[in-house]
Amino acid sequence: MIAPKIDPVIFSIDAFELFGFTIGPIALHWYGLMYLLGFIAAWLLGNYRANKPNSGWTKDMVADFLFYAFLGVIVGGRFGYVVFYHMDLWLKDFWYLFKIWEGGMSFHGGLIGVAVACWYFARKNKMGFFKITDFIIPLVPLGLLFGRFGNFINGELWGRQASEDFIFGMKFHTDPEQLTRHPSQLYESFFEGLVLFVMVWFYSAKPRPTKAVSGLFLLGYGFFRFMIEYFREPDAHLAAVSEFITRGQVLCLPMIGIGLWLMISAYKQKAK
Repeated sequence: MIAPKIDPVIFSIDAFELFGFTIGPIALHWYGLMYLLGFIAAWLLGNYRANKPNSGWTKDMVADFLFYAFLGVIVGGRFGYVVFYHMDLWLKDFWYLFKIWEGGMSFHGGLIGVAVACWYFARKNKMGFFKITDFIIPLVPLGLLFGRFGNFINGELWGRQASEDFIFGMKFHTDPEQLTRHPSQLYESFFEGLVLFVMVWFYSAKPRPTKAVSGLFLLGYGFFRFMIEYFREPDAHLAAVSEFITRGQVLCLPMIGIGLWLMISAYKQKAK
């Protein structure tokens, strides 16, 4: 199967003069649109949850938090990518950290950025940290679904080599070797996005002890990402930690451990 060849730029506008100022060129990329769709989905779902009786949230609070979360995703995602995967380039060029146009975002870094946004928002509104995360977590997976689909459209982050007769095997036009590969972006979009969303959304639909929803998300994402790493082609510039584990899997282990700890402690606290 040949993966569709899609121009990563949806449309572009050449530079033009307006009132004496040069504007542009302007381009809308599919990957940027996926980010936008993720935040729109989070905003709609957040408003839906805020309208629930005794939610403790308002629509204004949802919009306020999503602003901080957006900053957390961008700043944390970029910082995490540089620190976790490209520290060598940062040591050579300090300004590499700010060259977002060259690409490179890390989910784990973005997660840390959102956690910082939760901490700040909790202090600002005098709310418990996990009260914030338990409300926000169900809004996250759909953003992952759109983001990984954006990777697929761009023909990036494709998977390891698959057998020629594998039903889901694809050849990507961006692959210089033109091997039949696992479309690992779609695996991630499905499991880390859609399946995880269904799990967390319906689990959080009923009252749960504080920290349990956050714990389920970390546990679920960490498990799905760990398993899909076996099908995802490791970045060429990263040496595998060992023959059996990748850098991405190492970063998932703390998530799984923290997720388990949060769920266990949440139900222990409820029992007391």
